[in-house]
Amino acid sequence: MAVARKRGAGGAGGKKSPASRKPRSVRAQVGEEEWATRVNLAACYRLMAEFGMTEMVANHISARVPGRHDEFLINPYGMLYEEMTASSMIKVDINGDVLFNASDYDVNRAGYVIHSAVHAARPDVDCVIHTHTLAGMAVSAMTQGILPIAQSSMRFAEIAYHDYEGPALNLDERARLVADLGDREAMVLRNHGLLTVGTSIPECFNSMFRLERACQLQVMTLSCNAEIRLPPDEVVRHTRHSYAPTTRRRWGLMEWPALLRKLDRIDPSFRQ
Repeated sequence: MAVARKRGAGGAGGKKSPASRKPRSVRAQVGEEEWATRVNLAACYRLMAEFGMTEMVANHISARVPGRHDEFLINPYGMLYEEMTASSMIKVDINGDVLFNASDYDVNRAGYVIHSAVHAARPDVDCVIHTHTLAGMAVSAMTQGILPIAQSSMRFAEIAYHDYEGPALNLDERARLVADLGDREAMVLRNHGLLTVGTSIPECFNSMFRLERACQLQVMTLSCNAEIRLPPDEVVRHTRHSYAPTTRRRWGLMEWPALLRKLDRIDPSFRQ
């Protein structure tokens, strides 16, 4: 690991299991707002697994610690998304110091580089999701980027793009990454994958779900080898505006309680 580590809270031993090893529960050691964020973040990981947007233990989702501009929660590198719990999340700061870790794992270096860049540059962002799905990677390699094939695709008509620079391990890339992202809610990482940001975990997940569907749709449509009919530019712009997070409602907030009920029916252990 290239990020610094502090073992003051929940120190890590041998990699025997992903379970917490602290005598005191994590819930007893963090505030109510942070615990609620941990629960929602764990739920987000479980939902990503449920909807097939994972790559074994790779990739990462982060959430800003409530009330802290320079601290965020991220996954232990070595656990599957379907294993994530509220207690397993690792708290790090923008400088890469681990502030609280009750798991037996470290932080993914690329995860730190990407997520610290966004959290430092975008105070409006509380959640960041990065994926390597097959559809997302396929579209990331297409010169034309996201095509306005259908309504769900038009939502991302002004999506950001960031050219591939190799595995996101160099801190120098952070400035270019956030410059390319600008104030947008989604970005295609060329020859790499997808990234969404949101003012909340539910909004960020909703954006990634929709972006992934747009990529799946594009791969399916292009595979048909048929002539594609695209709508006029003004219709695309109008549709994109109608799905902006401040036009009608903040997308994802209404859907989130239903998604949590879904997870509770499957396995409520994400709340632990």
